Amino acid sequence: MQRTREIFGGILIGGALLASHAPARAAEHVTLRNGFDLICDHQQADGERVRLFLDSGSTNFVDVDTGEIVGVEHVDLPKAQNSKHAATAEDEKLTYQAMHEMLARAGEAHDLDVDLLASVVRAESGGNPHAVSRTGAQGLMQLMPKTAADLGVDNSFAPGANINGGTAYLDSLLKKYHDNLALALAAYNAGPAAVDRWHGIPPYRETRAYVARVIHEFNRRYAARMAEQKQVASIKPAVGR
Repeated sequence: MQRTREIFGGILIGGALLASHAPARAAEHVTLRNGFDLICDHQQADGERVRLFLDSGSTNFVDVDTGEIVGVEHVDLPKAQNSKHAATAEDEKLTYQAMHEMLARAGEAHDLDVDLLASVVRAESGGNPHAVSRTGAQGLMQLMPKTAADLGVDNSFAPGANINGGTAYLDSLLKKYHDNLALALAAYNAGPAAVDRWHGIPPYRETRAYVARVIHEFNRRYAARMAEQKQVASIKPAVGR
């Protein structure tokens, strides 16, 4: 059993991307009420829902309520193949199974439960590898550019690199706070300096909600996994009878 079951006690349109001299293509910078910013190739309205397509194809999209969109700004982006941070095949073909395998490999490398990592990803980005927060955190596990650089992550929008970096960072925080999951998650959200200054979870509504949300989701996922394993074990035919 991985140790995390025992411990309950800047944006995409900036920097190198715009520095390229490649021919530009039209896109939209969409700001959501939850704090995430997306680069949208095009969108399609359907009643009170809007489908935001993250590339020129029809399979990579995010569905949101129209009321969740607080701003849309036209931007010009270089062609992706000429950009240092271009979307790779890994970005474009990310599936639930592919993400699970990435999380499992990262979790195994750092002895962290895959359900914990999946819960962090859900809380941080909703599983969107292109997510960018208002503060500039990027990708699936919402790495700040400086944190990503310190972790050796060159492209935070590459799912595998982002997950590996985010997992390594969470592992370092768990070690710093002696496997206290709540403190590690608070530090992941608000920064270690805030946790150290307040000698515990900072009294920030967002941080307290974040910690509760991740732990609740982790417990839910873990309980479901244990129930599934128990059910599978109960229906296995007896051997040797």
